[in-house]
Amino acid sequence: MILAPISFAPYLKDVIWGGSKICKYKQMPATSDKVGESWEISAVPGHESVVDAGEYKGMTLPELIDRFGEQLLGSKVVERYGKSFPLLIKIIDANQNLSVQVHPDDELARKSHNSLGKTEMWYIIQSDEDAKIYAGLNTAMTPDDYVRRVAEGSFAETMAVHDSHPGDVFFLPAGRVHAIGAGNLLAEIQESSDVTYRIYDYDRRDAQGNTRELHTDLAKDAIDFRLYDELKSPRPADSNPDAEIVKCDHFDVRRLLVKGESVFKFNPDSFTVLIGIEGEAVLSYPAGEMVLKAGHTVLLPAELSGIKVSGNACLLSGQC
Repeated sequence: MILAPISFAPYLKDVIWGGSKICKYKQMPATSDKVGESWEISAVPGHESVVDAGEYKGMTLPELIDRFGEQLLGSKVVERYGKSFPLLIKIIDANQNLSVQVHPDDELARKSHNSLGKTEMWYIIQSDEDAKIYAGLNTAMTPDDYVRRVAEGSFAETMAVHDSHPGDVFFLPAGRVHAIGAGNLLAEIQESSDVTYRIYDYDRRDAQGNTRELHTDLAKDAIDFRLYDELKSPRPADSNPDAEIVKCDHFDVRRLLVKGESVFKFNPDSFTVLIGIEGEAVLSYPAGEMVLKAGHTVLLPAELSGIKVSGNACLLSGQC
């Protein structure tokens, strides 16, 4: 049995658009001024998370799954995904605009890459004044229109633009074009996939003077060209301590407000990911307790019951 929440060492990824907010937010020594992503929990090959404390320190997430299986993942997850961990959890710092991109759905990703697709959601942690999120289209177009727009360099103009504020929620189903605007620090919960089709990257060049690869043709087959009336998810009321903010076929994400001692119900058929957004929470369980600070993430095994949460904090809870 796994008798405690599990914490992992973050994988900090330097990227051309990264900044310096992630290390400050996680209260850890700065590693560079180009950290764009912290992979908090990952089973992506080559970037498997490693336990950083406790009885299982040094074990990778896949090794834990091999050892504990359903006790860790939950019966519902094992039935659907076997021994694969189905989510990827990140914290992202956009010091510059991210590229305009889209992700394939499960069917297309399986066919083209032998991978899951990539549906994701974003929770805005911090945002600079006038920060934006780009998600969805603001004008109707056909695939041929898309090809023409990309060729003439005007595709980015067709994207819907949204103001970004702490606490905002954006749901990005596979096929929805999107870009994180400069000045956003956010938490991302997504399917366990690293497949991205880049459409436009502002003609940026790396230190060697190279532009990043674009995937115009692949993206054309993945994009959902339909227009939608509402592309920004409703903000949960501050009066609701346990608010569902995204529920889809791939994950169920809730925002938890901890005031004093709280008891939250978690589905015992799935593992739970808890992300500290603000404040500090104490997780109490039969074998002990753990402090969850802002900027940190833990994995609650499916079989771990009797969790109590106390303190003054905002958390995200993700399950399958």
